[in-house]
Amino acid sequence: MKINSGHLTFCTNIYAGESWAAHFAVLKDSFPILKAQLSPEKPMGIGLRLSNVASMELLQENLLQTFKEWLAEVDGYVFTMNGFPYGGFHHTKVKDQVHAPDWTTTKRLDYTIRLFNILAELLPDGMDGGVSTSPLSYKPWFTDSEEREKATITATENVLKVAEELQKIAERTGKILHLDIEPEPDGFIESGLEFIDWYENVLLPAGKSRLEESVIKQHICLCYDVCHFAIGYEPHIDIINELKAKEILVGKIQISAALKAKLPESLIERTSVINELARFDEPTYLHQVIAKQNDGSLIRYPDLSNALADKENTAATEWRAHFHVPIFVEDMGLIQSTQADIKVVLEAYKNSPFTAHLEVETYTWEVLPASLKAPLNDSIIRELNWVKDLLKF
Repeated sequence: MKINSGHLTFCTNIYAGESWAAHFAVLKDSFPILKAQLSPEKPMGIGLRLSNVASMELLQENLLQTFKEWLAEVDGYVFTMNGFPYGGFHHTKVKDQVHAPDWTTTKRLDYTIRLFNILAELLPDGMDGGVSTSPLSYKPWFTDSEEREKATITATENVLKVAEELQKIAERTGKILHLDIEPEPDGFIESGLEFIDWYENVLLPAGKSRLEESVIKQHICLCYDVCHFAIGYEPHIDIINELKAKEILVGKIQISAALKAKLPESLIERTSVINELARFDEPTYLHQVIAKQNDGSLIRYPDLSNALADKENTAATEWRAHFHVPIFVEDMGLIQSTQADIKVVLEAYKNSPFTAHLEVETYTWEVLPASLKAPLNDSIIRELNWVKDLLKF
């Protein structure tokens, strides 16, 4: 929906189903209900997630035209897409395969360009459009530093090929589209600082012989996933200010919350907290953990199960886990969420808007503990209303 300085929506990666028929069926069922509650008088945007299969199917026959006509009927529009998960994202073991195929492959390149061609057709005039994507690749797949460097170079070349394609779309249609790189724990790019370092020292130098810097900066942006940055104890205001100073654009804020827990010194109390965290150890998604120790240093665990195996480490004073929990819940008893990080980022956004795209991204409803589950439409409405109240528009 339109807000004072941009557009607010939710990401449809919350819905199961990998075919276009499955995607469209759930949208037709849920979107009118959501819009009636959230934006009854004005158009409402959709953050569209298409699997690779669905993206190919949507371009067959007249399915894209049918979708455009439906959007017009329900007063909806698409301005942002999630191109991170390529394949199955529900009812299957995803884990590290959420990064596959990575940006070293033509499969990832072709899929992303296909999403942009779809978005160029769907995007209303006068708006910019973005596709968020993976942070190039997954660090544990490349234990050798030389191989990781080669992979980074190849991935960056493919990202620049997208920028070239987006410039062609801009020249042809007048629409400005951007690829939004989404840092994530254990990705090739994990943090705001790593993104800026890659941008300035790898991306821009690699692209200078083929594209103007202004073109690269227009089409390659940051996806600021608050959950991912909160896990790494990111200094949000410092990063936002540095991005502004360097004129690197944020294509989208993904409004999301991670798990966090203070670990008491008392062994009995500590065990109770860790047992509560263990309830979130499920087999579908990666739940990377970053622990802060009493000397301020950080320990990184590739999954929650790895952190639980190291629960006897009493030097750790806090855990933060990559598990997208409802953004409207901060205190869950013995454990908490990183909701405070969302408030910091959105307060900075209110004071000085730095993107036109805001997307709530809580996709774990099916695997949440029962105490946090609620009917899906009710949960989406509650999350978006929480953001609207926070932004006060």
